[in-house]
Parts: sequence; structure tokens; C-alpha cells
Amino acid sequence: MGVRFGLFLIFAGALAQDTRVILLGTGTPNPDPERMGPAVAVVSGDRAYIVDCGPGVVRRAAQAGLRVEQLTRAFVTHLHSDHTAGCPDLMLMPGNSGRAEPLEIYGPPGLRAMTAHILEAWREDLAIRLRGLQPAAPRGFEVNAHDVKPGEVYRDARVRVVAFAVQHGEWKYAFGYRFEALDKVIVISGDTTYSKSLVEAAKGCDILVHEVYSQKGLGRRTAEWQRYHSAYHTSAPDVGRVAAEVRPKKLVLYHQLPMGETPEELLGEIRRNFTGTTVYGNDLDVIR
Repeated sequence: MGVRFGLFLIFAGALAQDTRVILLGTGTPNPDPERMGPAVAVVSGDRAYIVDCGPGVVRRAAQAGLRVEQLTRAFVTHLHSDHTAGCPDLMLMPGNSGRAEPLEIYGPPGLRAMTAHILEAWREDLAIRLRGLQPAAPRGFEVNAHDVKPGEVYRDARVRVVAFAVQHGEWKYAFGYRFEALDKVIVISGDTTYSKSLVEAAKGCDILVHEVYSQKGLGRRTAEWQRYHSAYHTSAPDVGRVAAEVRPKKLVLYHQLPMGETPEELLGEIRRNFTGTTVYGNDLDVIR
């Protein structure tokens, strides 16, 4: 009876967590008004964990129903501007609207220096907000940045977060992240080419969120752009290869570069190698 009750409690706890992905931004550096910069929320119970801070991240979080009090944990895959241009937004805005504890942000070496420069750039703004007439909760404006290495980078009662290295062109440090909750495992690729380290980190996960470009569309680009994308990103057939090896319950595409192809045509490229459930992500999609 005791064992059964214990298993019931574990099952009930997993149901209560309802761990899910919310795509806050699925875009690229290209200006698409329908797609904000890359940002993903992993939500488990009442906790939200933001992965990457593309432009528009705080307002998209509000559209998704996340409260500013939940925007206290963030993870950066790499320091490309399309993934970090929203960092000042996430660092500076929620303190005005009710965030009462510091933002803890984790990412590759260089994140701490970038954070220090951001806070210095807005030094006068912070001085007025914290020492002027505005009612202020000073801890809500604090930011603690953590340069991390591959391995476990964070743990709390809801999730364990593991960073793993991926190959992204000339970047010395680029990560993907694995979120392990009681009810679900979610892996987010960040920007990467076909990656064996990602395959190993993601095997058997419930949801794999992966970037993609169209192989057919790439053929219409100049030779210089073909070299660039091949070194920095993952073609749709290679995303299919990754998914075939990982075997996620759901493959979710974001940071899409269709290069003139339709979503269905890009999905067709993936289906050459993977026929499982695949979602062509849009901003504010919720995936369970």
C-alpha cells in the first residue's frame, strides 16, 4: 500500500508540473513582423525558464500569459545579437512591473561581461528608477550573470538544466540545453550544425526544439551565403537525421530559414529521414 501511494504521489506531482514549451520568438536576424527574435520558455508548474533573449521577449512573455514575477531564470545559448538583443529588455523592464527578485542568467563565457556592459549603459536610467520618485523594488532590478561550462548548470525543485556544446561556425562557445523535469525532458538546440553532442544529449527526449534551414532554398543563395549557412546552421534533411537518431516524441522547428520554400516543402525535406510528429513552430505556440 505504501509503495502504491508513493507511486501515486509521484504521478500526481508529474501531472501538476505540466511541463511545456512556449515559443516566444521563432525568428532570425531577418525582420519578420510575425516572428520575434529567438526565445523559448520552458514552463513547469509555476516556474518559467527562458532560453535566449531575442528582441520582443518580455512582451511576447506577457502575450503568453507569463507574469513578470516568473521572469527570473534565463539561459543563453550563445552571444549572437539575434539571441541577446532582448537581454536589456529582460534585465531592465520587469522590475518596473512587479518582479521582486533578481534575474539569474546563465550562458557561455562572455555573458557576464556583456551583462556588465548593459547595466553600465543604462546606469543613469537605473539611478533614476532606484533613487528617484518611482516606487521601486531594488532586487527586481538586480542581475546575476553566470558564465558556465558544459554540464549541469542549474537545479531547483522543478527542473535540472544541463548545457552541452554545439558547433556554430566560428563561435568558440555555443550551447544547447536539456531540461529534465519530473514529467518531461525538453531539449533546445540553440544555433548549430548537425551535432553528435546534441544527439547524445537529446536521446529519448519528449520534445526537441531545433533550428532549421531549407536545403533546396540554400541552393538559390550565393556561394558566400551557402558557405556561411552550412557552417553555422542545420539543413532540414540533417534535422531529420538528428530526429531519427534522437527519436523525440515531438520535433519542434524554430529559427526557421525557409529561403523561399513553404513550410510544407521544408517539412518534406525533414520527412526524408524522420516521419515522426513534427511542428513547424510559430510565435506563441504551446507544445506539450
